Amino acid sequence: MKKTLFLASFIAVIATLIAMKNKPVRILMAGDSTMADKEQIAYPETGWGQVLPSYFDDDVVIENHARNGRSTRTFISEGRWDFLLSHVQKGDYVVIQFGHNDQSVKKADRYTTPEQYKQNLTKMVNDTKAKGGIPILCTPIERRKFDKSGNFVDQHGNYPNLARQVAQEQNVIFVDMQHSSMDFIIAAGDSASCQYFLHVKPGECQKHPEGKIDNTHLKPVGALAMANLFIEGLQQQSDNKQLKQLLKHVKKSDNVTLTYTTPVAGINKLANKTNNQIDEGEKGQKQ
Repeated sequence: MKKTLFLASFIAVIATLIAMKNKPVRILMAGDSTMADKEQIAYPETGWGQVLPSYFDDDVVIENHARNGRSTRTFISEGRWDFLLSHVQKGDYVVIQFGHNDQSVKKADRYTTPEQYKQNLTKMVNDTKAKGGIPILCTPIERRKFDKSGNFVDQHGNYPNLARQVAQEQNVIFVDMQHSSMDFIIAAGDSASCQYFLHVKPGECQKHPEGKIDNTHLKPVGALAMANLFIEGLQQQSDNKQLKQLLKHVKKSDNVTLTYTTPVAGINKLANKTNNQIDEGEKGQKQ
């Protein structure tokens, strides 16, 4: 009898270990259009979250809940945050990156005051923890803007600093996408950095048949570059125990191939109260 019980217990332990080994690592992403999946008509516009699977092996599953035009306020008010949260399982990673729309004072459908922005990020972090998830808080990526003298011009104001404050106060994993993307754009230079952003000629993009110069949104090569900056930001924190399970699934640089996320089932049924035809970028940028 004892031998039977021991054998049963042993089999149960082995089965549990096998199940744990086969369980995929999951990443859920909350953010705006710089991160979001894009409809086919908008190609070559691409969000960096959309191509994040390019950097992981098949044992990582990515749900990209980011959507065009959303701020922390509208992502919550439209029920998108609750929808994402309902998908979070213990041990899941939740990547949070907002700021482009929160700071848009002239766009009432999305503007979020600095105080609200900080409160909303704090809520997202705490909600994730309460579900047993692991929050990864990011500052927003930079827009491309140089002045007449060729100097880079930041357009995010104090919002990235507020994200940094929340990360420090809540003691969560933090990736400074603002600073890394700024360094990347400056290193590329005023002219060469255009290739990473949505500069399209007439007839090149179905959504913008007359062409478009957009220094906020990305082409596939730019999205890959930003996703790589995110990966590098994680790798710089390789001593963080919470990241070990994720980092072991990062592909070697010579094995990275362009791979897109799979649409999240049911996400298109959520409320849509944001005018996605209004660009998130500010007017008057140097082209």
